[in-house]
Amino acid sequence: MKCTKQAAALLASLLLLSTVVQAGGIYKPLLREEGAVPDARLVPPAEAEEFEKLPELAVITLEPAQIPEGPVFPEAEDWQLLLVNPWNEIPEDYEVTLKMLPDGMKVDERAYDDLTAMLQACRDAGLRPKICSAYRTHSKQAYLHKNKIARLRAAGYSQAAAQEEAGRWVARPGTSEHELGLALDIVSQSYQALTKKQEQTKEQKWLMEHCWEYGFILRYPNDKSEITGIGYEPWHYRYVGVEVAQDVRRSGLCFEEYLLLREESLKEESM
Repeated sequence: MKCTKQAAALLASLLLLSTVVQAGGIYKPLLREEGAVPDARLVPPAEAEEFEKLPELAVITLEPAQIPEGPVFPEAEDWQLLLVNPWNEIPEDYEVTLKMLPDGMKVDERAYDDLTAMLQACRDAGLRPKICSAYRTHSKQAYLHKNKIARLRAAGYSQAAAQEEAGRWVARPGTSEHELGLALDIVSQSYQALTKKQEQTKEQKWLMEHCWEYGFILRYPNDKSEITGIGYEPWHYRYVGVEVAQDVRRSGLCFEEYLLLREESLKEESM
């Protein structure tokens, strides 16, 4: 995909918007020491069924003025391009048909074949990848988000700061890709903590190099947090289809940047 002057200007506007918003105090990610990413959010398999039975929890929501504003993205052309992030909630009419994985977790059935092929190829390379989180119900996401806020409050954060920081690592319910059934947290069997050290495992190195071949992208790159609204997660993969995954890899862009440039390119082609 060629980056035209208009597309470049659009991307520059996006980055400028991020800077202005942060400077204005609307969205100020709290800085952490190098490598100090969030504590593990693994859910033991034995608790999976318990989570599924949870009632709808009262979700702590941010006041309108505290919710970070972001650029307006075009409506997704199809399900693979649906954007969900802190500024784009899952459509109320969104529906997904799930298929169960061998470990009991579930994913969108349309991503199932490519996912299982990717994991098998990783195993064939002598590695041991492990899915620690896949599809989540709204109730489960609410539980995880509320629990993260509680832990931060216990660590001394104010309520507002805890909400803001929690949102960088555990998405607010309704804004998590896990609720789409298209996102997975994949770790190394030998190192399952969700920390930056995950990127050093052989499994992650293999996945980062080959995931695009199976339609997946590393959704939250290390240097794109200001744009994605989510901290670096070297374990979170999103299914977008092989063609799009290949384009994203070639471009070096994160998903948000890619969608904006894609829209600009499609507009030019229609002229």
